[in-house]
Amino acid sequence: MVSAKGLITKQKEQAVQSAPKAGVALLDAMFKQDSVQARFQRMLGKKAPGFISSVLTVVSQNKLLQNVDMRTVLSAASIAASLDLPILPSLGRAWIVPYKGVAQFQIGYLGYVELAQRSGLYKSINVNTVYEGEVVKWNKFTEELTYGEQEGDAAIGYCASFELLNGFRKVVYWTKDAVIKHAKRFSKSYNSSSSPWQSDFDAMAMKTVLAYTLRHWGPMSIEMQKAMAEDADAHEKPLDLSKDNSVETIETEDASETRVIDTESGEILQDDEFTAEDIEAAVEGE
Repeated sequence: MVSAKGLITKQKEQAVQSAPKAGVALLDAMFKQDSVQARFQRMLGKKAPGFISSVLTVVSQNKLLQNVDMRTVLSAASIAASLDLPILPSLGRAWIVPYKGVAQFQIGYLGYVELAQRSGLYKSINVNTVYEGEVVKWNKFTEELTYGEQEGDAAIGYCASFELLNGFRKVVYWTKDAVIKHAKRFSKSYNSSSSPWQSDFDAMAMKTVLAYTLRHWGPMSIEMQKAMAEDADAHEKPLDLSKDNSVETIETEDASETRVIDTESGEILQDDEFTAEDIEAAVEGE
């Protein structure tokens, strides 16, 4: 005979086990709403069904994502869609990352490289992990690196560089300690077990140095500005999505390509991103 206490415990365990499935089912239902389908169709065209399928796959394979507020998953997915970046972790362009019950959009270094290439302004762009022995000396004033031969497999730093079509060139080198210090200060998800910082530190470190380089010295396309504004890991003052679930988090001057603005009045005439009201309507099935 099962005691009352044992029955309650069993019910709790069943509720916990069913919660992830309920989360995926809710997200699937949200994506099936006509209004949501139309938004993603406008942003991605024929690629929309495949993108939506990839979001559902990512969530179904991540237990932590299955337990976040699904409205924030929809928000993060819409940001990636507006930038036309895939969110499959294996592609390294962008991630949907769980953090304290919400989902956040994070772009990878390959995502920044792709956006820079799209702008047509860069002759070359590069970012690398630097291993023991590969850098003998770095002069931050002249931006000159004295190269050596690799002596070990331990990463000691990260180097980003680009050259524009007009001839301007920039090189930035950070030690690994500098990257860790920066990440601990600005990345809310740095210590999370589900964070890319824990699963692929070098890739995130390269992203950090590349983003810093582009933000300070690179020409910023509208897409690049939007990526910088929306990336939960690139803000010097990170957005707290646990307080604001809305996708609409960028400043007025960082308007996306899908946004049409009246130049006289400044009124937004068309915007393909989801507002808090849109997401709420999708949840309620309106």
